[in-house]
Amino acid sequence: MRFPVVARYVGLALLLNAIFMCLSAVVSLVCRDVALTPLLLSAAATFVVGIFPFIFVPAESEISTREGYLIVVLGWCASCLFGMLPYILYGGEFSVSNAWFESVSGYTTTGASILTDVESLPRGLLFWRSATHWIGGVGVVAFTLLVLPSAGSARRRLSRTQVSLKHEDANYSTQKIVRVILSVYMGLTLILAALLRVAGMSLFDALNHALSTVATGGFSTRNAGIMYYNSPLIEGILMVFMIISSINFGLLYVAIVKKFTLLLTSPVVRYFVGSLAVGILLVAVSLATSGHSASWGQAFRQAAFQMTSIASTTGFAIGSNAGWPPFAVLLSFFFMLQCGCAGSTSGGIKADRTLIFYKAFVAHIRKMLHPNAVISVRLRGISMDEGAVSAASLFIVLYLLVALVVAMLLLLTGLDLTTGISAAVASLSNVGPGYGEVYSLGSYSGFSGFAKAVCTVAMIVGRLEIYAVLMLFYPR
Repeated sequence: MRFPVVARYVGLALLLNAIFMCLSAVVSLVCRDVALTPLLLSAAATFVVGIFPFIFVPAESEISTREGYLIVVLGWCASCLFGMLPYILYGGEFSVSNAWFESVSGYTTTGASILTDVESLPRGLLFWRSATHWIGGVGVVAFTLLVLPSAGSARRRLSRTQVSLKHEDANYSTQKIVRVILSVYMGLTLILAALLRVAGMSLFDALNHALSTVATGGFSTRNAGIMYYNSPLIEGILMVFMIISSINFGLLYVAIVKKFTLLLTSPVVRYFVGSLAVGILLVAVSLATSGHSASWGQAFRQAAFQMTSIASTTGFAIGSNAGWPPFAVLLSFFFMLQCGCAGSTSGGIKADRTLIFYKAFVAHIRKMLHPNAVISVRLRGISMDEGAVSAASLFIVLYLLVALVVAMLLLLTGLDLTTGISAAVASLSNVGPGYGEVYSLGSYSGFSGFAKAVCTVAMIVGRLEIYAVLMLFYPR
C-alpha cells in the first residue's frame, strides 16, 4: 500500500472542494453576508492541505485495486471532514457533531439536516450546502478522474470503485464515462435552474434547488421546503427532473445524442417508472380513503410528489407525512430501500438489482416446475451471467442486514421504533426524511451525538454501496 500515492489523489479531491468553497465565498461577497470569512478561511485550509501531496508526490499511472478503494473512501471522508469547516467557523446551530452531520448529509446527497431554521443562514452558507450536494452527486472521486493519467490502470481502478455506468447501450471507456457524467449533470442542472426561475422561484432559490434536485439531495433554502412555494408548476418540474436524475446517466446521454426510444425500451427504466406509478396510485388511494387528505386531488398531488421524492432519494416534501396510514408508510419503505437506477445519483439497493432479483426468483420457480429445462435469467432478451445474478441477490441481503444493524444501534439510543427504523433506512439509502421524529418536515436535531454518528456512518456506507468500505478490511 503506497500511502503517498493515495494522498495525492485525495488531495485532488480537496482542491476541487476548495474551488467550490471559493464560489460560495463569491456568493457571500455579492450578498454581503457574514459567511464570507468562514468560507475563505475554509477554502484556504482545504487548498493548502490538498495542494501539499499534489506538489510533492509524483503522478502514478499504476495503482492497485486496494489503493483504488482506499482513494475512494478517503476521498469521501476527507471531503466531508473539510466540508464541515464553513459550518464550524460560522457557529450558530453548528456544533462539531452537527457540522459533521450536515457535511456528510450534503456530500452523500442524503439531505437530512440538524437545522431548525434554515432561512436564518447567510446565503453564502446556503449555497455551500447545496454545492456539497452537487459535488457529492457527481462523485468527488469521479471529478478527480478528469486529471488522472490517460494511460495505465489508475483511471480504470478508480472508475470501477466509484462510477457505475455500465449499460448494454452505454459501454464507454472511463474517460468517456466521466465526460458523460459531467455533460449530462451540468446540462440538467442549468436547464432545471432556468425552468424553476421561469416558474416563479428567485434566481438564488432556483439555482440552489437545481443543485439539490439533480444530485437527488434535498437541501432547500426554505424552512418549509417546496411547500413554501405552493406551486403545482414548480412541483411538476421538480418531479420530472427527480425521475430523470434517477435514471442511468450513460443511458440518458445515449438517448439524447442517438436514440431517445432507448429510454422507452430499457427494461430497468420501464420497471422503475412503472413501479413508481403504481406506488403513487396506491398511496394516493390510501391517503384519500383514510381521510389524511381533504380531497382526491390533494391526495394524488401529495402522493405523486412525496413518492417521487422518496424513490429518487431527493427528500423534498410538499406536506407532512406524519399521520400517514400504515399501508402508505409500509409501501414507501419499499421505495426507500429500492430507490433509483444504477449509474444515477440516487442511493439505495437500486431498481436494477430489484428487477434482476425478481427475474431470478421467477426463473427459479420455473426451474422447480421443469427440472430438466435450461432456464436462464434474461434482461432485454440477453441471458445474464450467473455471477451477476448472484451478486445482485447477495447485495440485497447484505444491504438489508446492514440496515438492520444500523436500526438496532439507533434504537439503543432510546429512539422509538418508527423513528429508529426509518432513520436507519433513510440514512443508508441517502433518502433523508423518514417517519416519527424525522418526518418530512422534521429534522435530526433531537438525536444524541452517538445517534448522529451512526447515521453519518450509514450515509457514507450507503453512498459507497457497502463493498467499497468492506474491501478495506478484507485480507489482501
